[in-house]
Amino acid sequence: MITSDIIRKGIESLGICPGMKIEVHSSLRSFGSVEGGAHAVIRALMESVTENGSIVMPSFLMSPKLPPDDDDRALGITCKIRILSPDDDNDMRVRSGMGIIADTFKRMPCVVTGEGMFRLSAWGIEKEINCINLCNLNDNGGCALMLGTDIYSLSSMHYMESALPDRIKAIFAPNRKASERYPADKWFVETGGPPVKAWYKIQEEAFSRGFIKEMVIGKSRCMFFRISDVTGLYKHALETDPFGLYGIRD
Repeated sequence: MITSDIIRKGIESLGICPGMKIEVHSSLRSFGSVEGGAHAVIRALMESVTENGSIVMPSFLMSPKLPPDDDDRALGITCKIRILSPDDDNDMRVRSGMGIIADTFKRMPCVVTGEGMFRLSAWGIEKEINCINLCNLNDNGGCALMLGTDIYSLSSMHYMESALPDRIKAIFAPNRKASERYPADKWFVETGGPPVKAWYKIQEEAFSRGFIKEMVIGKSRCMFFRISDVTGLYKHALETDPFGLYGIRD
């Protein structure tokens, strides 16, 4: 049984300290059994960064990925996610795709949640700013803590994608029939993907450069790094060879 104290000591060994600004992505299941569940993990985070620091978690209005049925597969659908309503925040039975730790965090009275589809929930210093977007963390030395998740959960990566060519964006766009079956105001659907998992290439390079520190807490593989170190690699790759990064060649 993993306790809040064990988690706190683990993340502090990774580098979490008072006053730090952190973007957190998490999987409670990855730890194994946690005494106190999601609240225990959140308590460990708050005790480590203190109210002089900041904790930011995504509270996107998106369900977990739903398995495609036979009709979906015939349409080439590779990803299907239901768009949630802000009213679902009041229903404890509704789970988002952000995980139970993030879902618990956003419902805490000391936490502020922003607006829109890609909302953020924030606690600590500057929480009113940090719930709007991740720019404050990205621009001021913020760090990322990945608890049982990897780079494909890192929301800050999307902030670099103004340089993503339309040809690559089009790979993910749903086809007409998929869009008709799943209207964009109620569903997020994709009907394709690139040959290469580009973000894993960025993660591998970040490891090779020593940007990422990792350890296992309980059964959870956890990673810690400065956000700008990793997103900077992605930005550079998009500006220099985006098609090579995604494995796309003429």
